[in-house]
Amino acid sequence: MALWAGAIGAVLFVLVFLADGWSRPDYASARHPISALALGRRGWIQTTNFVVSGSAITAGAVGVLLDGPSTLLGVVLTVFGLALVASGLFRMDPMLGYPPGAPAGIPEEHSAQHRLHDLAGAVVFLSLPLAVAIGAFTLPGTSWRIVSAGLAVALFVGFGWFGRAWEEVSPRLGLIQRAIVIPGWGWLAALFTARALGLGW
Repeated sequence: MALWAGAIGAVLFVLVFLADGWSRPDYASARHPISALALGRRGWIQTTNFVVSGSAITAGAVGVLLDGPSTLLGVVLTVFGLALVASGLFRMDPMLGYPPGAPAGIPEEHSAQHRLHDLAGAVVFLSLPLAVAIGAFTLPGTSWRIVSAGLAVALFVGFGWFGRAWEEVSPRLGLIQRAIVIPGWGWLAALFTARALGLGW
C-alpha cells in the first residue's frame, strides 16, 4: 500500500501543478516556477499538493527502504519526500510578476520563509538525481540501470541549467523546471509501481 501511495503521489503532483497552472489567467507556466502556484488566492491548492504528494512519496520511500534493493536508495527518497513537504510548509516570496502586483524580477532581499523554501527546494532537486544515480547501480535489470544512468545525468545537468536560468531571470524559467520535474517524477512513479507489482525485482 505504501508503494502505491508513493506512485499516486508522484503522478498527482505533476497533474495538479499542470492543471492549476494552465487554468490561472495571470500565471505563465513557461515563465513562473511551480512554487509560485502556492501564492495568491488559490495558493492553497499547490501548498496542499506539496504536502499531500510529499507525504505519499515519503510513504513509498519508506516502502523501498524496508523492502527494496538498496537501503541508501530508500533513505535518499525519504529525504526527497520530506523536502517536498517542507517546500509546501514554507512558501516562496512573490516575485517575477506573480501574483499580479509582485516585483517583476527577483528581489535581492528574501523573507526567512522564502529562504527555508529555497533550502527545501535545493534538497528536492539534488536528492532526486542522486536517487536516480543510486538506482543506476542498485536496481535489478539492465533496462532499469541504463534508463536510470541516462536520466541521472540529464537531471544533474538540468538542475544546473535551472540554477543559471534563475540567476538570469530567464523567461523560460518555468519551462526548464518542468523539463526536470516531469521525467524525474515519472521515474519515481515507475519505480514505486514496479516495486508494488514485483516486476523485475
